[in-house]
Amino acid sequence: MGFSIKTLTALSAFLILSAISVIMLNIIIGGWSHISWEFLTTAPKEGMTEGGIFPAIFGTFLLVVIMSIFSVPIGTISAIYLSEYASSTSIIARYIRFSVNTLAGVPAIVFGLFGLGFFIQFVGKGMDNLLYGGLELKWGQPNILWASLTMALLTLPVVIVSVEESIKSVPKELREASFALGATKWQTIRKVIIPNSLTGILTGGILAVSRGAGEVAPILFTGAAYFLPYLPSSLSDQFMELGYHIYIMSTQSPDVEATKGIQYATTLVLLVLTFALNFSAIFLRYKLRTIKSKLS
Repeated sequence: MGFSIKTLTALSAFLILSAISVIMLNIIIGGWSHISWEFLTTAPKEGMTEGGIFPAIFGTFLLVVIMSIFSVPIGTISAIYLSEYASSTSIIARYIRFSVNTLAGVPAIVFGLFGLGFFIQFVGKGMDNLLYGGLELKWGQPNILWASLTMALLTLPVVIVSVEESIKSVPKELREASFALGATKWQTIRKVIIPNSLTGILTGGILAVSRGAGEVAPILFTGAAYFLPYLPSSLSDQFMELGYHIYIMSTQSPDVEATKGIQYATTLVLLVLTFALNFSAIFLRYKLRTIKSKLS
């Protein structure tokens, strides 16, 4: 029995690794020949069959950074409230947990429609009416800020759940020792709980980056542009994004066959960018764990 279960789990792991290897190999073979310095540093040309993808790389990076600035702090604060302040019988806490679980199961395209209706039509146009008397359309249109906020809502449940689990893993004895020394609740959270759960916070950020960098549906209506051969200069500008760029070239291009190489190359760049962002966060988490272990 033990042997069969061990064999089955090993076979499952092998199948997963094989599938990933085949996918990655297919992408590398299809896109490697189109990767060049010019491809990575220039803007696309009219028709999308020539030129580079630098505006899409920059837009994806900027989207992930702005999204993380909003989602990670808010998710961390929510997790601290749920784990440290809210009672297990609190109606508010139950409602928050229900909302988080519901958001985690909502399709990504629904977030895009919400972003269009709330951020653009309501908040954006309201800002235009307040700041410009409705004479100028600046915020009441798709831009990188609304796309980032929409993506932050999408990734918020991932951050909350991962950070809350990390906070719960902090030994109860550390809290009791802090209280015994006369520390207040907030001092205990700031000096004991947050430092000991920092790796979990980074894990939440890693998961948010992984999902946010690859999602396309939430930004379809909130900021992504089909063709934009220049970089966004402000938060009210539209932007190009690698995932959306791949989607457009594979579905809307007048000559899909002519763009296949660019599609593969763009996919490869998107994967490398995502891996690089994840690796940076993982490396930082590793260094923090190393420092923590040395101090203890």
